[in-house]
Amino acid sequence: MKLDMTYEQYEKMYKRASRDSSSIQNCVKAFMIGGGICVIGQGLSELYGALGLSEKAAGAGVSLSLIALSVILTALGIYSRIAKHGGAGTLIPITGFANAVASPAIEFKTEGMITGLGVKIFSIAGPVILYGSLAGVIIGAVYYIIK
Repeated sequence: MKLDMTYEQYEKMYKRASRDSSSIQNCVKAFMIGGGICVIGQGLSELYGALGLSEKAAGAGVSLSLIALSVILTALGIYSRIAKHGGAGTLIPITGFANAVASPAIEFKTEGMITGLGVKIFSIAGPVILYGSLAGVIIGAVYYIIK
């Protein structure tokens, strides 16, 4: 599809549609939202520790709680509104990965369990798993060679 417009026309259209954003403001928002997620995680860790869980069990509980909370907020449409303001602050923690897995699953649920949910659930998270694993193997091999 070819658009009949000049570069100048396209640039005017782009500037009209784009919103201005401050890098400093975006960094502060990302820090605050990401930090808030981490504070919630630390609070859960302290709570689970106070309930008598070992440090290892409390850590597992925190991970599971944050994943569940992220999926629930994604399903309710709240996580995307938080991410709109928090940017990378919502992507980095474990909650961002849970959101990346849950979003396509929720989006394609109308297509059925197999062709919708089953096929699309890892469409975003799959490359992260693949290349994260590949990077781990390469780094492990380099470490093995050096040692």
